Amino acid sequence: MAESNGPQGRNRVILTGRVVARDALRHTPAGIPALDLRLEHESTQREGQIPRSVKATVDAVVIGELARSMDALAPGDCVTVTGFLANRSRRSTRVILHINEFEPE
Repeated sequence: MAESNGPQGRNRVILTGRVVARDALRHTPAGIPALDLRLEHESTQREGQIPRSVKATVDAVVIGELARSMDALAPGDCVTVTGFLANRSRRSTRVILHINEFEPE
């Protein structure tokens, strides 16, 4: 399916955070590497022209060869990630960040 750039097709997240938890690298039933992790973000954002302290903890997953690269990350490491939001699975309404790119900070 092609990526849609229409107003209802946008779903892109860029987040800088610290790894606070991570599971061991695993493989899907199809043999594809996958890594689950939790990121904590802290910053000051502007909301209605007023500075606001923001703190958020986000569950994330990375699939494929990028999971192997991110496997070197440890709790406390800082990264900037780019990805999209989606339900954890077909049966879940819990939203997680699916990472497509990352850069160590």
